Order: sequence, then structure tokens, then C-alpha cells
Amino acid sequence: MIPPKPASRPEKVSLWRYMRLFRADILSAQPARLYRALMAEFRTPFFRSYLCNDPALIDLVLKERPGDFPKSGRIREGLVPLLGRSVFVTNGAEWEFQRRIIDPSFERGRLRESHGAIHAAAVAARDRLRDRAGQVVEIEEVASHAAADVIFRTLFSIPIEHAVANRVFHEFRAYQAAQPLLNIAALLPLPRFFPRFHSRATKRSAKAIRDLIRQLTEARMAEIGAGEAPDDLATKIMTTEDPETGRRFTAEEMTDQVAIFFLAGHETSASALGWALFLLAGNPDAQDRVRDEALAAGDLAKFSNLSRLSFTRNVFREALRLYPPVPMMVRENRCPERFRERQVAPGGQIVLSPWHLHRHERFWQRPDDFDPGRWEEPEGRQSARTAYLPFSAGPRVCPGAGFAMAEGTLLLALLVRDLVFRTVPDRVPVPVARLTVRARSGIYLAIDRRDPKP
Repeated sequence: MIPPKPASRPEKVSLWRYMRLFRADILSAQPARLYRALMAEFRTPFFRSYLCNDPALIDLVLKERPGDFPKSGRIREGLVPLLGRSVFVTNGAEWEFQRRIIDPSFERGRLRESHGAIHAAAVAARDRLRDRAGQVVEIEEVASHAAADVIFRTLFSIPIEHAVANRVFHEFRAYQAAQPLLNIAALLPLPRFFPRFHSRATKRSAKAIRDLIRQLTEARMAEIGAGEAPDDLATKIMTTEDPETGRRFTAEEMTDQVAIFFLAGHETSASALGWALFLLAGNPDAQDRVRDEALAAGDLAKFSNLSRLSFTRNVFREALRLYPPVPMMVRENRCPERFRERQVAPGGQIVLSPWHLHRHERFWQRPDDFDPGRWEEPEGRQSARTAYLPFSAGPRVCPGAGFAMAEGTLLLALLVRDLVFRTVPDRVPVPVARLTVRARSGIYLAIDRRDPKP
């Protein structure tokens, strides 16, 4: 089975049509040549964008001179109601301060300590699906539920059934449905005081989410003050002092960070898990191999047994390649640049597109095929070094990348060990870019219990 991808637009369209396509779905708004090009320039009356697939340019922007290419404010426009001043949207000294506090909480030792919570959420997800055996299930909602459960168990030591956690989850589902990836202000040169055209639904759900998160953070601060806080990620982050200033996050700053932890740790993980299950459903041999590996690994509640899930991890890697949750990243150049013999004036929008890079015809053999085995081949390893950005790279690499890989691998292994997933012939999902890469009308799979191995 060759996994589906959106159709590309015609090579030449009017600016008005392009803007409408772009706002509806940035993936299908792009021409097919971007799967072959090393660089492409797009012009509007207000700014110029440069999509860069050249690994040398990507390294320059993300690794060699990241300070000269800060995050573009145009992307932040659509996320402000929810994320405030979180680490995902800030730049410079503010961002550096935030990362000095956040990064220690995601070191490998903390992953080992969080494994029990991740496993408990995976078991709960498995049990919920067991109860629906014999049915056709919309798997993105299941994946979102499971990923949200992981976030709340690891961050605040509460399951998704907790009243506040459950309300955040459902409000976030509403936010995800109402909020496009890009706000119209990202496409126009609006002054700071001008309205940003956020819909009422977006503003209402964002406010509700932040109010609920604020309740959790303020309650945790009180527990920390009383010496009664559990040793989880929230406590670790809220008690970490910046080594340079000695300052901790305030309650409002922590609310911003929890909002992005939920967006990055829940929304992206849910996207990848849903697509991974779809890919396995369409490839029964790979699904059986995941099941056999999970059975051979032994007790998955033991952190050490994760290392035995190498094929399962490669399946998750391949899902992240074919359906990267964050399809495009945008930086803005501060200095005059010369990219591939082309002058780039300050203020240019530098677009790095994992969606196109991961399916690029120059860097991947059979780029549109689902092939977990490619990660064990020399060519695949080389492609991974030069053309694979599911978690970004350089100083701004996602601090939770290790958590995401462990979570996705464990959830896949446990679910496929005990359940079988099959595609539904008349319901082929079409990927679109919302907050993350999702299916336009959901991912529907038939679920059954596995027969025990003899």
C-alpha cells in the first residue's frame, strides 16, 4: 500500500486563489515541483518566502547561525490566544531563559522516571479500544485521548479522567477544529493594534484551556509551597531556577509553557500515532511483526524492555517521515543573505518544510512508500542525517523528542500486541495541515481483539 498524500495545485495560480488554498490547507496549496526542488521562491505584494530543501541551507538556518534566523512572527499570529509567550514562539534572551529551565526536565533520567505513567496511559488506551472490538473506530480521537492521558499523567500525575484534565482535553478538541494552522494576519502586513481575525470559537476555547491550565499550575504551586507536591514534570519545571538569574517561572509563565507542552506533546504525538496505526493497518505483515516483537520484548512496564522494540521504533520513525506532525517551520532572516545564488533581503520568510523534505525525490529512495526497513539500510541512515526533521534541529530542537519517541513506540507496541487494526476500503484518509497533519475527515479503522498466540 502506498500511503495517501494530498494532490498538488497547478504550477501557476493567481495570488488570490493561492491565498485561499494556503489558508484552507498549506499542503495541497503547494506545487508538485517542491518534492524535487532544492529551493523555491514565492512572492506576494507584502513579503517573499523562500522554501529551502537544500540540507546545507537547513543546517545554516537551524544549526550554524540560528540567532540570525529567529522564528517568524507571522506563525505566532495564529497561536497567541492559546500559547501566549511560550517557548514555542519566543526568540532571543526570553527564549534562552525558558530553555534553561525546561531542558533539564527532559533529560534521559526523567524519561525513565516517567515510563510508568506513560505505560499506564497506554494500558488505559488499550482497554478502551478492547471495549470497542468489532467496531469501526475513528482512530485520531483515540490517539488524541491516549496522548492527552500521557501528558497529564507525566506532567501533573493525574489521569485523563480527572475532571480538569478531561475538560482541557475536550476544549482542546474544539480549539483544534476551530483554529487553522495560519491566521490571516500571517499573510498580511497588519499593524500591531489591528485585530487578528481570530474566530469567536478559537478565542473562547483558548481562554477556557488557559483558565483550566492556570487552575492546575496554581494548585501545584500551593502544593510545592506546602512540601506536598508529587515528583513529576510540573514540579521539576516549577522548582528549577535559571542558573544565570536564579529566577523561576511565575504562574502565568508556567501557564504559557503548559499550553505548549499540551500542544507539542499531545497534538503532535496524537497525529503521529494515528498515522502509524493507519500505516500498520494497511500493511498486515508489518503489523504482525510489531506484535511478535512486543510479545518477545516481555513486560512493557519495564523501561529497559523498550530497547527491544527496534522494528516498532522504525515504524514510528517512518510514520513521522511520511506524516510529520509539524509540516512546515518558518524563520525570518535578519541579515542580507545569498541562498543558492539568490539574494535574500532582510525580512524574508525562510520556510523549512519537513513535509516536502521527508518525501523529497533527491534524498529518499521510493519516498512515498511505507518502508520501516529503510532505517536499517545505509541509504536510509544517510537520508535521516540530511533530510529528516520531525522535531526540528539545532538549539531549537524539541526538548521532548526523546519522550515522544518512547511514548509512540510503547503505545504502538502495546496496542498492536493485543489488538488488530484493518483499513476500511471506502474511507481513505486525506492528510491536511491543521494545527498538525491530520486527516481531513478522520482516520477510520476496524478494530478486533487478537487471538492469543499458541
